[in-house]
Amino acid sequence: MQSLLPGLTRHNLARELLAGVTLLAIAVPLNIGYAQIAGLPPTAGLYALILPTVVYVLLTSSRQVVASPDAAAAALVFSSLTGLGVGGDDFIAMAGAQAILCGLFLGLTSVLKLGFLANFLSKPILVGFVAGLALEVFLSQVAKMLGIKLPADLEFFPKLVELIKNLSHASAASVVMAALSLLALVAFRKYLPTIPGALIVLVAATLFTVWLSLEARGVSVLGEVQSGPPQFAFPQVGWAQWLALVPSALALALIAMAEGVLVSRSYATQRGYQVDSDRDLLAFGAANLASGLSMSFSVGSSTSRTAAMDQLGSRTQLPSLVMAAGAFVLLLVGTDVLAQIPSPAIGAVVAMAVLGLLGIPEFKEIKRLSTYEFAIAVACLLGVLVLGPLRGLFLAFILALINLARRAASPEVDVLISGNSTEPTISTSTPASTNTSTTTPGFHSAPVLADPATNSSTADVAVLRFAAPLFFANGQVFTDRVAQLVAQRDPQLRALVLDMEGITDIDVTGAESLTQALDALAAANVQLAVARLRPGLRARLTKFDLLADVPEFPTNREALNALRRPESPSTAN
Repeated sequence: MQSLLPGLTRHNLARELLAGVTLLAIAVPLNIGYAQIAGLPPTAGLYALILPTVVYVLLTSSRQVVASPDAAAAALVFSSLTGLGVGGDDFIAMAGAQAILCGLFLGLTSVLKLGFLANFLSKPILVGFVAGLALEVFLSQVAKMLGIKLPADLEFFPKLVELIKNLSHASAASVVMAALSLLALVAFRKYLPTIPGALIVLVAATLFTVWLSLEARGVSVLGEVQSGPPQFAFPQVGWAQWLALVPSALALALIAMAEGVLVSRSYATQRGYQVDSDRDLLAFGAANLASGLSMSFSVGSSTSRTAAMDQLGSRTQLPSLVMAAGAFVLLLVGTDVLAQIPSPAIGAVVAMAVLGLLGIPEFKEIKRLSTYEFAIAVACLLGVLVLGPLRGLFLAFILALINLARRAASPEVDVLISGNSTEPTISTSTPASTNTSTTTPGFHSAPVLADPATNSSTADVAVLRFAAPLFFANGQVFTDRVAQLVAQRDPQLRALVLDMEGITDIDVTGAESLTQALDALAAANVQLAVARLRPGLRARLTKFDLLADVPEFPTNREALNALRRPESPSTAN
């Protein structure tokens, strides 16, 4: 038991089993709702709880993460498939094929250790993207709670206009049921958070629907749910359709990577155990393959269910296995009960579930920290709503790359020189930087720029610190800063020390910029020396033939104390 499910002992067995029952109660109504969001039959949501869950549990290194579809993934499945013009029975096959492609991409990233690709989904992108999907889901659930049917092929704003136009056709009985369901869900969340409120609300709503014959009064119900175990089949999809699914499958894989790895690491750090990100990606990939082959849709990490299990004290994957077993039994003997679940109650449950995905606190925090990244998050949200999920995500990527280039093109460039005293002066080309004249990293006091023996001024030597890789986006910044230094130099200046610690890499354009700087310094009769050079960068500079006749020192102190003496260049490395 210990080797199969790490963390499970006879002392916590009862607690883990009880947590599994609670997880089942939470997962069944949510997955039914998510299947409907994805445009799939309820069984697709229940199938996702069985084989994909078992496969994930057997392969993952995480003791707590729950693998399951979520609202964001379901909305992306629906939007991407309707965008391809998929309809009818093809929807199930295409969703299965999409999950298989997603699984293959995740497995490939695990084998090739490409999990770092998920880092390109920055927090602002994720927050904005998921919030956009959540708004789409929320709008569809509001329509369900009002008993209004909206065209599935419309984008968010046209769909919102259509909903407003049809408010007069709302079902009074549906509105009352949805309102009562929402009130009950809010009360459970606030006062009884450990109780499966969603299950209780759905059971109560179902009983009232049958007792009062509410279906005859305009309240729609889930309808017949196919009984029996999951059906296994390879999706019958043409090559052109497989290719058309690649972009959306990649998007699903990236989101699963980013959220899955983040959630797994977070809980492992909090609870004191180790995880293997590549192994977890393989587990998600295998789970998606199992989902696609069992007529379900894409799965990832469920943040809400993982948090719920953590609050109940669960520290193993046993609850997920209990959930899988319970869902299997439900499909065998309990589907008749599911048929009478009223749609307004399902809409209320799903709407409450996606409220947290709107990310309002995250938007506020991002705005407080960075206006530009807040704009990226908002642009991503609007891109999803106006352009659709995939094009919205692509737009956010472009904005993030622009932000990256903007930051890399404006690095801090510090020039340390001495005045008439022994205190060093730091001038910087970055206005936002703080002018600190006493201490900086690597330059702790005046003796760094002065001869410790005489404590005299060293106005004949300056230090330039470039805090970024030297490449095409900032090469001109480096050249201009050196040219400015030469133009404004002290007449006594005879040497410039280039502190290379912040320069982690150099490309061809950066090498040309360094060559231009060398030429400018030579023309001004100022010697260049380098200090704190990284071994990897040394190899690059040697390849570019940029180290010839350039003195190298292990520290800035040694460079400064050597270069201010006529005999010091002979001591260079």
